[in-house]
Amino acid sequence: MSLSASAIRRALVLAPLAGQKGRAALSIAAIALGVALGYGVQLINSVAAGEFEHALRVLSGNADLSLHGARGGFPEDLYPEIASLPEVAAASPLIEFEARVPGETQPLKLLGIDVFRAARIQPDLAVAEGGESMDFLRPETLFVSRAAAQWLSLRAGDELALQTGLARAKFKVAGVLASSAVRERIGVMDIAAAQRAFGMVGTITRLDLRLRPGADAYALAARLRERLPPGLVIETPQALAERNASLSRAYRVNLDVLALVAIFTGSLLVFSSQALAVVRRRGEFALLRALGMTRRGVAGRVLLEAALLGVAGALPGLVLGHLVSGWVLQHYGADLGAGYFRGLDARVALDLPRLMLFGLLGIAASLAGSIVAAREAARAEPARALRAGDEQNAFLRVNKIAPGATLLVLGALTTLTPPVRGLPIGGYISIALLLLGVLALMPRISRGAFQLAPMRGPAPARLALAQLRGAPGPAGVSLAAIVASVALMASMAIMVFSFRHSLDDWLERVLPAQLYLRIPPGSEATLIPASLETQFVRLPGVSRVQFTRIEQVVLSPEHAPVTLLARDIDTSRADQLLPLLGEQRVPGPGAPPPAWISEALADLYQLRLGSVLEIPMNGRRAPFTVAGIWRDYIRQQGAIVIERAQFARLTGSGNASEAAFWLEPGWGTAELASRIRSVLPKGLESDLFEPGELRDISLRIFDRTFGVTYALEAVAVIIGLFALSASFGALALSRRREFGMLRHLGMTRGQIGTMLAFEGTLVSALGVGTGLALGWIISLILIHVVNRQSFHWTMDLHMPWGPLGAFAAVLLAAASLTAWAGARSAMQGGAVRAVSEAW
Repeated sequence: MSLSASAIRRALVLAPLAGQKGRAALSIAAIALGVALGYGVQLINSVAAGEFEHALRVLSGNADLSLHGARGGFPEDLYPEIASLPEVAAASPLIEFEARVPGETQPLKLLGIDVFRAARIQPDLAVAEGGESMDFLRPETLFVSRAAAQWLSLRAGDELALQTGLARAKFKVAGVLASSAVRERIGVMDIAAAQRAFGMVGTITRLDLRLRPGADAYALAARLRERLPPGLVIETPQALAERNASLSRAYRVNLDVLALVAIFTGSLLVFSSQALAVVRRRGEFALLRALGMTRRGVAGRVLLEAALLGVAGALPGLVLGHLVSGWVLQHYGADLGAGYFRGLDARVALDLPRLMLFGLLGIAASLAGSIVAAREAARAEPARALRAGDEQNAFLRVNKIAPGATLLVLGALTTLTPPVRGLPIGGYISIALLLLGVLALMPRISRGAFQLAPMRGPAPARLALAQLRGAPGPAGVSLAAIVASVALMASMAIMVFSFRHSLDDWLERVLPAQLYLRIPPGSEATLIPASLETQFVRLPGVSRVQFTRIEQVVLSPEHAPVTLLARDIDTSRADQLLPLLGEQRVPGPGAPPPAWISEALADLYQLRLGSVLEIPMNGRRAPFTVAGIWRDYIRQQGAIVIERAQFARLTGSGNASEAAFWLEPGWGTAELASRIRSVLPKGLESDLFEPGELRDISLRIFDRTFGVTYALEAVAVIIGLFALSASFGALALSRRREFGMLRHLGMTRGQIGTMLAFEGTLVSALGVGTGLALGWIISLILIHVVNRQSFHWTMDLHMPWGPLGAFAAVLLAAASLTAWAGARSAMQGGAVRAVSEAW
């Protein structure tokens, strides 16, 4: 029976894969892991951002313009003035704030609306199931969204207690919002009732406008900006949504890049396994060339194998990524621990464009990892490759210095490029170029390192070094995935460790007191009254109390609101309270009062010491002199510290929202906390923390935020170990004839295993050392370029010597064991049969 040409071609491709099931399985697993993480993270980010934008659209309804300010709101007197403009067809005022639900860790967003006006602009908020039509006007009732009802297990008629600041009220749940478009956890009530219940009488936080047909929204917005008090912004809902989405863009993009790293390391494993398979099958390819197959045909065969591996890995990877993303959204929410998307009831949905994109990326990664192997297989001279021992000459052509050196120079130069739309594009490119440059130089680095190594020790060790000196090509190729995975793991470990250590040091600086009282999130109008401040100061056991007022101000319509901290502070000793970067410059007589700004604010607004900063307060802009720049790891959009006395003078209200207590000697924090709670309004849940508790909470949030990073590091390490196993297994099998000859010369199986274990240790030691050095360089880019340009903060370098040393030791031990196991597998056929392959 004769076979068709197509059947022969299929057999030539599938037979090698079937004969090397272990190598193929490792390659498929690596691609699947990379695709699963990449697709899963991208899907979670997409769902979270989409739900966030959807929530903003629901809140905006069919508004053409939105007037808003900082969280504290603005006088409602502006509402009738703007609503009466001839261009305005309808205007809907509302207040938006958060209220604590007793027993819950996350607050509930509350919206106070005028139901008659909201029905024309935000109809999804004005229609409910259950209750009566007049319930929207009753002061003691509210409606909840389906997501909030499910979260809090609420039904119509239930009672719900809410606390915002020092105000607490109980409401009857009248029903559930009818519109399925409202997917956020929110409560909706009458605006006047919300103002009275939570101390916001005379204040609104937002005014949405629907214009008459033919009215120019941009022209009206430009005209109103000239009339509005400082600190208020009027813009289209689309612009508002884009700016809010930009707050999380750097975080989401960094996660996407980290996810792509997993696909990249999978590509390197394919590179190692395919390259070493080419070494092992060098004679097979030479025979095919001798029988008439062209170089293009040989290269195409290797690439076709890689494409099949890519497809086999991408398909289960996409399924796994979809399942994992759904599980993460269900159990941990859409924010991945960072807190950008709280309160969203996100559900994963099939995303065909992204599914196709990451499926193609998995196939492309497999193909990219096989290009060098395909070229090597095609270039081998048939007559020479058919001779025994020619495997040692494989991959000598990748021994050039120029390509790798060029990539390293370009990588160094791209670190100097500025961010693009707030994203460290140059930093990402620099890391990729440096990594590829070092990988391109690994054959030359390995040759130089093994030539310099002393030829000492027992015979198996000397033979191992002689083999590495004589065949640097395969050794250099096997190093690629090891170096990449170690470098990426080490760089992330150094960056995360440095960040965590810097955060811990920063918390130590900014939390000098023994006890802290924080008012729960909510209305900015509910603050600590002056009478309560006096009671705090007079409490037995209190030596000093520092009060802080926290507000939000809008410095520029192009940027998100920044945090204003009005604090009791000694201007001449601000460095004892704030972690200043550099010197402090106290303004002289006649100059505006001092303000200390975070480094994020300095970057975003191009400010430096001595600059004059205008802060909108009480309807006008108040000038301040930048007296210092301080490090802040909490407020990404920037923060300003001013004296509380100056804030009170400019606004007429100096009431605080936080208090820090210093104890007299001999007093305990538990006793003082009990006394503080005794003077607070009855029935309120108050946040009283010791500095150690705040540090623990902050570090737990940090670890949760970087949970995905830890997962990606683990995947990189796992793929690196896969690559290690595949590399030494393939090398051992390609050298069966050499082992057979050594057996004929008198070496025992144990000695050959020891020799190969030495080889594995030497190669891995070089890979680990190079990877750690490269990882240190990449960590500097992550710390000083990527994080600086993404989040506008600096950190100090701290090396995790213990974890890195343990990782290196485990990897070296695994390399020795894998190489020894590969030698035993290769020698199972017997010495005579192995040597006969060379006759």
